Amino acid sequence: MAQKAEIRSNLPNKVKSVLGDFWGMAFVFVLLMLIIRFLELKLVFDSHLLQFSFTDVLLSSLVEDLGWYFYFIGLLLVFHVILSVFSTGLARWFSLTVFVIAVIIQGALIGYFLKTLLPLGSDVYGYSLDDLLATVQASGQLNAINIISGLVGAMLIGGLLYLGVRFLKLQLKSYLFISAFTYIFIFFYVFFPTNESNLASENKSNVQVNKSHFLAQASFNYFMFDDNYYFDFYLRPTGNDLLVKKEFKDDIYPFAHVAEYPDVLSPFFDSLDSKPDIVFILFESLGSAYSGKNAYLGSFTPFLDSLGEQGLVWENAISSTGRTFGILPGTLAGLPFGKNGFLEFAPDYPHHESLLSILKANGYETDFFIGADQNFDNEGSFLKYHQVDKIIDQQNYGAEFEKTPSESGFSWGYPDKAMFANGLRNLPPSDDQPQFRIFQMQTSHDPYIVPTPEIYQPKLRSYLSNDLGFSESKVNDYLSYENIYMTLLYADDAVREFFNEYRKRPEFENTIFIITGDHRLPEIPMATRLDRFRVPLIIYSPKLNRKERFKGVVSHWEITPSILSFLQEQVDLNLPEEVVWQGQVMDTSQTFQSRIAMPLMRNKNQLLDYIHGDYFLSDGQLFLVTDGLNIDPIQDLQISNRMIGEFEEFKNRNNYLIQTRKLLPESGD
Repeated sequence: MAQKAEIRSNLPNKVKSVLGDFWGMAFVFVLLMLIIRFLELKLVFDSHLLQFSFTDVLLSSLVEDLGWYFYFIGLLLVFHVILSVFSTGLARWFSLTVFVIAVIIQGALIGYFLKTLLPLGSDVYGYSLDDLLATVQASGQLNAINIISGLVGAMLIGGLLYLGVRFLKLQLKSYLFISAFTYIFIFFYVFFPTNESNLASENKSNVQVNKSHFLAQASFNYFMFDDNYYFDFYLRPTGNDLLVKKEFKDDIYPFAHVAEYPDVLSPFFDSLDSKPDIVFILFESLGSAYSGKNAYLGSFTPFLDSLGEQGLVWENAISSTGRTFGILPGTLAGLPFGKNGFLEFAPDYPHHESLLSILKANGYETDFFIGADQNFDNEGSFLKYHQVDKIIDQQNYGAEFEKTPSESGFSWGYPDKAMFANGLRNLPPSDDQPQFRIFQMQTSHDPYIVPTPEIYQPKLRSYLSNDLGFSESKVNDYLSYENIYMTLLYADDAVREFFNEYRKRPEFENTIFIITGDHRLPEIPMATRLDRFRVPLIIYSPKLNRKERFKGVVSHWEITPSILSFLQEQVDLNLPEEVVWQGQVMDTSQTFQSRIAMPLMRNKNQLLDYIHGDYFLSDGQLFLVTDGLNIDPIQDLQISNRMIGEFEEFKNRNNYLIQTRKLLPESGD
C-alpha cells in the first residue's frame, strides 16, 4: 500500500515537471518569434517601398503567426511527452534543440524574404545542389562571419529558452489547461480553417504570411501530393475564343496536335528574298514595370525604348514562368513545365521539336552566347539536345575579359558588355548560311553588381533627375534600389553597344531581332500577382515596313509558332505536321483583347496561376484582366469553376508527361 501511495503522489509531480520544461521553453519561443515578426515588418518597410502600411498588415500577420506557432508547439509536445517516458532530460534537450532550429530557420527565411520579397517555398527542391550552392555563394551570405554569428546566435537562443525552464513556473492545472487549449485550437485550426485573404497584391500576401509556415506547407504538399495524377484528361479542340484551333488526335500524346498557325507577321515586313538571320536577345530580369513606354516605375531602358519606336511592340506580353528556368523552353518551343520546369527533364528529355531544331533542319546554323555557366538550370543540356552548333559560355572567354566583381568571391560570370563583345568576336566575318543566334544576358540578376559603379552611380542620379524628372525625395526613394537600377542602365547600354557593332555586319540588313525579358525581378515590389510575368516583347528589323504597337495579350509561348509560320509563308520553310506548341500566335490587335489560355509557373514547383481570355486565376482567386495587365478581384462562380477545371486538366496532362515522358511521337511511332 505504501508503494502505491508513493506512485500516486509522484506522478503529478513528474507530469508537472515534464510540462513545465516544455511550456517554459514554449513561452519564450513564442515571445522570441513575435519579436522577430515585429523586426521583420520593420525591416521590410525600411528596405522596400510598399503600397500599404505597417499597420495594414500587423494584425493579420500576428494572427497568422499565433495560429502556426500553436500548431507547431502542439505537434512538438507530442514528441516531448513520448520522449519523457524514457528520459525527462532527453525530452528537454530534444525540444530545446527543435525550438532553436525553428528560430534560426525563421530568421534565415526572413533574410531571404527581405532580399527577394518572395517567401521561400517548395521551389527550393527544384534546384540541384550545385545550383543552390552557386546561388548562395553569389548572394554573399555564405561566409565565415555569418556562420560564426549563426553559431553564437544559436547558443544565445538556447540560453534564453533554458531560462524559461528555470524561471517560468505554473501550477499543474495551468499546464494541463494550456495543453488542452492547444489541442482544441489545433482541431479548429485544421478542420475549420479561416478563409485566407486573397489579395490582388501579391506583396501584401507575402508580407503577411509566416515564412516557416509557408515553407512547411509547401514542403508537405510537395512530398505528399506532387506525384498524384489522373488520366481522365480530355482531348478536345481549343475554345473558339482563342486564336488557333488545335486538333488533338492521340490520348497517348495529349500535348501533340495538328493546327494551322496563321502568319500574323508578314503584313509588317517587306517580302523576303532569302532566309533571314534570327537573333534572340534574352534580357535578364526585364519587366514592363521599369522598361517601355508605359512603365509605371519609369523606364530604365532608353535604348530598348528607342528600338521599340522603330519596331513592333507588344504592350501586354507575359513570360511563361517567374524565373529564368522557363525562358529557353518557353520562347523556343512553348513547352509544358513538367515537375520543376521542362529543363529538369535533363538529360533524358521527352522527344520534342523546337525553333532550334526546325531551323537547323532547314539549313540554319545555331549559336548560343552567355556570360554565365551553361549548366545552370540545365540550359546547356537543352541546347545540346537540339544540337546547337556553337555554345559560348564563361569557359570560352579570353584573359582580356574580366568577370563581374563579387564581394563573396563567387561570380555568376562575365557581364553583359563582355558577353556581347565576346559573342561578336566568335561570329564569322560573313557566312552564306542563315544564322539563328541567341544572346542571353545576366548582369541584372541578384546580387546586382555593376562592373563600373563609378560610372553608373552618377549616371543613375542624373537619369532619375533629368531624364525621368523625379523630385529629390522621389530620387532618394529610388536609390533604395540603387544597385538594381544601375544594372538595368548598364544592361541597356550593353544592348546599345551590341547594336552599334552589329549594324556594321553585312548580315544586319537581313536580320530579325526578337528582344524580351525572362521575367520581372521580384526585389522591387510588384503591383499585382500578374506583374511578375509582364515583360517587354519587341521585334526589330531593317526588313520591317512600318512600326506598330499592339495591345493583344501575348506570351513567350506565341513566339516560336509565329516566327515559323512567318518563315513558312515568306521563304517556304519546311515545318512538321504535328507539334506541341502550347501557345497561339502573336496577337496584332491594336485594341486590348486576350485570346490566349495558359498556366503560369511562378517558381519551380509553384504552378498556381492560370490565364484564359480576360480572366486570371491565382491561388484560387479569380481576377478580371484589363489593358496594362491590371487585375481586379471578381466573384463569378461559373467562370471560376470553368477556369479551375481547365487548370486541373492541364495539370493532369502535365503530370502524365512527368510519369510517361510522352510528348511528341517520334517518326515511326
